[in-house]
Amino acid sequence: MTDKIQAILRRYEEVLQELGSGTAQGDPARLSQLMKEEAQLAPVFACHKKIEEAETTEHDSLELLNGETDPEMRAMLKEELAEAKRNLAEAEHEMRILLLPKDPDDKRNAIVEIRAGAGGDEAALFAAEIYRMYVRYADSRHWKTEMISLNENGLGGFKECTFQLSGEGVFERMKYESGTHRVQRVPETESGGRIHTSTVTVAVLPEAEEVDVEIDMKDCRFDVFRASGNGGQCVNTTDSAVRLTHIPTGIVISCQDEKSQIKNKAKALKVLRTKLYDRRVREEHEKRADMRRSQVGTGDRSEKIRTYNFGQGRVTDHRIHLTLHRIDSILNGDLDEIIDSLIAQDQADKLASENQEGRS
Repeated sequence: MTDKIQAILRRYEEVLQELGSGTAQGDPARLSQLMKEEAQLAPVFACHKKIEEAETTEHDSLELLNGETDPEMRAMLKEELAEAKRNLAEAEHEMRILLLPKDPDDKRNAIVEIRAGAGGDEAALFAAEIYRMYVRYADSRHWKTEMISLNENGLGGFKECTFQLSGEGVFERMKYESGTHRVQRVPETESGGRIHTSTVTVAVLPEAEEVDVEIDMKDCRFDVFRASGNGGQCVNTTDSAVRLTHIPTGIVISCQDEKSQIKNKAKALKVLRTKLYDRRVREEHEKRADMRRSQVGTGDRSEKIRTYNFGQGRVTDHRIHLTLHRIDSILNGDLDEIIDSLIAQDQADKLASENQEGRS
């Protein structure tokens, strides 16, 4: 680990020198690359400083303690020594997390798909609530939300919807939402007061860029049709909606949110590119034994990850056995505690895995 830290620190100094010299000022692409690299390396540099300071304090306190005879001074030095040891342990733990292999997709935007599962209209209504939960969460983090396609059931529910989230750390946090979300409640249409269980599936995909996936347009078939929806200008008056079929994979994508056929076609291609990239990444992960899925689970949409129980006012995330009794605030977009806990568990699992590999 020491060699790795020293290599990072050397690279950090090189980046700072190049930024300080001004040689990259005339090259915007190079300047942007250096600034991103500086931002990625800076936390390791700062953490290394914390470790050095804690080690120095620990050494000095121990040295003074060995030569001190006054009881009050010894008590004070013992306190300083204990604090230095705590700070050192915390900084070393922080460094181990900083040095964990990074998910290369963490800095990407995300395409999110929500589909009503078992439960008919009740599942569709809950799918709409899950969508609104994510929109409110996005607002709280200053992310941008853009609808790509929406299929409603006429009762205000969503049979399925696809939307884009863009901003800082979108996929890094949202990837933990992939899976099956279960709701337990008495539907408004239920006269007998019986609790129903319905499900919604969520898939969070890292958005692919054009350079990531090359699409042969000969493999694509585009069909146009009239958009359907709740009304408004241009709805049902022009063939603006687009259905894209990728012939080699059978992937079908429909986009009708934009009034322009050209814009809907561009959105459909964006989703196709993302799905093809996700497929490629998953295949690579399955082929490589060292790319094991996290124990927390970050992608299997058949996995039941969370239950929303309205009668008890609780939300339970089954992957980390976390139960919170504030369903209203969570559905209102207050997801940070759940996602932060999932990230912490994911990091702990990776550290445990690295320690086990180090011992073997």
